[in-house]
Amino acid sequence: MTDKLQRSGWLPYTGLLQCCIVLCIVFAIAPKSYAQAPVQLSLDSAKQCALDYNKTIANADLSVDDARARLRETVAQGLPQIHATVDYSNFFGSSASLGNFPGMRITFNPTSNLGLTVSQLVFSAGWIVGIQSAKLYREMMKAGRENTRATILAQVTEAYTLCLVSERIRQGLTENLENMQTVLDQTKVMVDVGMAEELDYDQLAVQVGTIGDALKAAERQVEISLNMLRLLIGVPAEQIITLTDGIETLVAHADFRGSLDRPFSLEANPEYRMMALQTDIARRAVRLEQSTLLPTITGFYSYTEKLLKPEFDITPKHVIGLNLSLPLFTSGLRLHRIEQAQLNTQIAENKMELLTRELAIREKQLRYNLSNAIDQYENRRTNMEVAKKVFMHMNNKYQQGMVSSLDLTTAHNTSIQAENNFYNALLQLIQSQVALDRLLNTL
Repeated sequence: MTDKLQRSGWLPYTGLLQCCIVLCIVFAIAPKSYAQAPVQLSLDSAKQCALDYNKTIANADLSVDDARARLRETVAQGLPQIHATVDYSNFFGSSASLGNFPGMRITFNPTSNLGLTVSQLVFSAGWIVGIQSAKLYREMMKAGRENTRATILAQVTEAYTLCLVSERIRQGLTENLENMQTVLDQTKVMVDVGMAEELDYDQLAVQVGTIGDALKAAERQVEISLNMLRLLIGVPAEQIITLTDGIETLVAHADFRGSLDRPFSLEANPEYRMMALQTDIARRAVRLEQSTLLPTITGFYSYTEKLLKPEFDITPKHVIGLNLSLPLFTSGLRLHRIEQAQLNTQIAENKMELLTRELAIREKQLRYNLSNAIDQYENRRTNMEVAKKVFMHMNNKYQQGMVSSLDLTTAHNTSIQAENNFYNALLQLIQSQVALDRLLNTL
């Protein structure tokens, strides 16, 4: 093999080729190894991670940068412009006579000119209105970015909470499965010694199987919740995530009553600000169309250097002047455009009024939802505690042979249902607060 490489001339490059192969393998493996390293995330760190790596937020940031570039482009249109031109003409020896007099025949020699023109916009109402519209567009993109960030942060909070709730449900089902498995084993012993019937064992075995199926579904739900969180914070699907905040910590630090007491301001709501800016842009569009009826004045200076001069040349090198462009008659084209812009303004104003009413109704509904979620959470927490006590009491009685396995299964199902209801109420409570805080722009 070495002889073949040497004869083909590739032998000096084999070392480099091997090095490249090693580097490719290293870079191919390195991201996977890094992705497998566990990442510990609190809720605050998950939010910061979303702000740094979420692609939707990144696109919103790019939209703001694009709006800034558009504003600079609009401003640059009214700043001095410099253009250079070079031309060459060859008339193939053509000539022209200036009359029937001898010696009055002129030959057209090849010509070449180097030109330099400097222009400056002196007055343009459209340019002024365009700058104002570009500024409003930039502010609208900023409001859109703020709205996008608030949406993503709300989704991260909900996803983080869902992960914690799903994990807590999984843990609860695991404990219930272990407890019922212990009861099933004890019942098997009791059946063997004649202290319990075979039917009791069969009923408890069905209950254990049902809990096992629910546990598998809960495990899948945990992974789905983590994948949703991974997508929001911008990490790979294979990234291992460990959540450091407990559900009790989130509830303890959440001021649910405080969210109910916070006032609502339309001007602080990103959706309202975006709609207000859109309405202002529509009004500017009317002015922009009206500005087309006004004249445009441009000043210029031109310098021409003759590289190849014609035989007869009286063209000056330096020229300075003004251009005035005034529309006189366009068969109503501009008036129709103004009318369309005015109609679009009315549509934007109607949308803003509709959004104002919608936000007022949404505020009342979200406050009601949060207040109802607080009451429901407290009631279901009490119900869960009572159901667990009842199940423990029934379990003790079952061990003493005072109740049947059906009674025990019923109490256990009630306990599981009460626990699920509690965590659903907890999740609904967090979601209700996040929805209201997002409306109030206090996230």
